[in-house]
Amino acid sequence: MNRRMIAAALACLACTAGLSACSLTGTGGDTHHIAVIIKHAGEHFQNVMAGAEACASEHPNVTIDIQFPSSADDSAEQLDLFRSALDDDSVDAVVISPMQSGQLSAAAESTNKPIIALDTDFTSDKKLSFVGTGNEAAAKSGGLAAMKKAKSNGADKPQAVILTGAQGDETHEARLRGYRSAVEQAGGTVLEVQYCDAQPDRAAAAMEAVMQKYPQGVDALLVTSDDMALAAIKCIWDNNSAAYQKTVICGFDGNQAAVEALDRGELTVDIAQQGYEMGYKAVEAALDALEGKSVESVIDSGSEVITADNIDAYIADCREKGLWS
Repeated sequence: MNRRMIAAALACLACTAGLSACSLTGTGGDTHHIAVIIKHAGEHFQNVMAGAEACASEHPNVTIDIQFPSSADDSAEQLDLFRSALDDDSVDAVVISPMQSGQLSAAAESTNKPIIALDTDFTSDKKLSFVGTGNEAAAKSGGLAAMKKAKSNGADKPQAVILTGAQGDETHEARLRGYRSAVEQAGGTVLEVQYCDAQPDRAAAAMEAVMQKYPQGVDALLVTSDDMALAAIKCIWDNNSAAYQKTVICGFDGNQAAVEALDRGELTVDIAQQGYEMGYKAVEAALDALEGKSVESVIDSGSEVITADNIDAYIADCREKGLWS
């Protein structure tokens, strides 16, 4: 199992170096060609790709083609990739992590190919399954851990600010709902929500605005991605803000840089997605559909709340899987 993970991760890293698409073909017999279209090649999706490659390598009748837009926020280019895959007679099934779900839903209406939503769900009668994190539940669990820490710091009714992605992105909206629920359950208040389009520079700008508006600090900062959380942390330290260095900060993804920040005490809580399992199970679901097997409408790839209490075990597990050096 571990050798499989390590080999897949190395193959994935090799094929993504300087490229926006790669393929892995099984040996022997007729193949099922599955297009895997993701949002970008950041660390989370590197793990997703490693899992997808591992699944393909275990099935000699599977070819996968991994693609992503040249820019992390270019939904139009991703839509073109999706339409091209649907129109390509050599593609038998499509796994897609949508950036703009409404556009993809309309494009999917013209196909009878199996479609699997990966990481981010979207609404379509053509979609067979969603494979990914139960984002709302995961965010609530992490948010509750953050609220518990804020209360231990002396905040009886914690006041929180939330930094999130683009309005309409179902992944970030689900995480936002989970965070809100956690704050409300803890008897706290969400002071405001800042939409940052999941871009670190916009998260930094939003953090600047928050620090100006609330110079006394806030009890908790809940962020719907690690990249944005790290940008907010950098902003706090660059401004030498003593008030905000006491803020409980929660990120989401389980990326290595964020976990290292947690280990240094800069980040308080991180919600780790199981990206490897996500990619593996998405390709497996597409293959099952092509082979006439039943596919569950929702396949939860799992998540884990990381704190100072379990960080060592989480790091050891990532290293054992070959995902981290």
